[in-house]
Amino acid sequence: MILEMKVPSPGESITEVEIAEWLVKDGDYVEKDQAIAEVDSDKATLELPAEASGTITLKAEEGDAVEVGQVVCLIDTSAEAPASSTYDGGDEGGNENAEADVAKDQKATKNTEPKASNPDQSVKSSGIASPAAKKILAEKGIEATTVAGSGKDGRVTKDDAVNAVPSMGTPTGGNRGTSHSKMSMLRRKVAERLVEAKNTTAMLTTFNEVNMTPIFNLRNQYKEEFKSKHGVGLGFMSFFTLAVVRALELYPAVNSMIDGKEMLSYDFVDVSIAVSGPKGLMVPVIRNAENLSFRGVEAEVKRLALRARDGQITVDEMTGGTFTISNGGVFGSMLSTPIINPPQSGILGMHNIIERPIAVDGKVEIHPMMYVALSYDHRIIDGKESVGFLVAVKEALESPEELLMDGNIKKALEL
Repeated sequence: MILEMKVPSPGESITEVEIAEWLVKDGDYVEKDQAIAEVDSDKATLELPAEASGTITLKAEEGDAVEVGQVVCLIDTSAEAPASSTYDGGDEGGNENAEADVAKDQKATKNTEPKASNPDQSVKSSGIASPAAKKILAEKGIEATTVAGSGKDGRVTKDDAVNAVPSMGTPTGGNRGTSHSKMSMLRRKVAERLVEAKNTTAMLTTFNEVNMTPIFNLRNQYKEEFKSKHGVGLGFMSFFTLAVVRALELYPAVNSMIDGKEMLSYDFVDVSIAVSGPKGLMVPVIRNAENLSFRGVEAEVKRLALRARDGQITVDEMTGGTFTISNGGVFGSMLSTPIINPPQSGILGMHNIIERPIAVDGKVEIHPMMYVALSYDHRIIDGKESVGFLVAVKEALESPEELLMDGNIKKALEL
């Protein structure tokens, strides 16, 4: 029996995905539920599991855009499993097909080896180039007649053009190869959303600084007990998330967005947290953060970060969000202007912590300081609200025991 495998719907409103990578080869024997491909949607990268055991025939190439419901492969369920089959389904989403790995490595090696820009005795130079090759050569300023063509009758292919190196007047002896790689659907969608945010919002950024000494002192005193009791660390994200929740309650316009000609406000706080995953930036959502404790926030941050890192994050987990927190400090950023995550109206940027001298009660003291930035949509958030919001965040972080813990540290940390 021949089973047609069709592209399942990865989420509401998604009509098209891209074959990011086949994890098996044409003609391989696959087991039911084995991951056979990775597909990119505009929101996430998902694995495509085999619906049955059998021999697979691929009907789409890597990089192809396919519609939801389109047949991408056939599985001959009447085929018998070879005695040397190594797939055991035990690795979480991993590819256990050694031959596919070798083929993939060979392909990668082939694509990265630079080709000579001048013809040799075994490859002809016809001077005729494909349309794609012509465009690439024109961008590089290379004549097609100087490139060795590997196509039929010496025709210059796209790969020939990509690997062609311009002739230099003074050879340096160094490697001057270039490479082109297709952007994933997820990466392209992120790019579109960033441009959309810049073009459709009246975005401004306001800055402040936070003395992190009170939080440092609390973490140093209670982090071991907190981790022992709850199984998660007491990080900075719980303090910042709860400080944002408090500030949004004081300045609800920041927890709003434009819906046509109306202003849509929320009586709950869904905090999007920007995390770096294997496929690029992911923004999973902490739902109803206003109902979470320090332990609850830390547990949810850990869960979502692990799922993003392991490529298991779902579209639903990244959909929605009323406000975003981005932590560029983990990469060493001292100051930045974060871009709004549309259709939201505000994003808080955290940065690295550096010991700096500051004036305290007329004396110079050294404290761990962090710059914070709020980018906001000025169409619905005024300067007074934006500055007030960021000051409220600063106040909560510098007086966490009073403003975030109601004066009872043990109770707030559930110790």
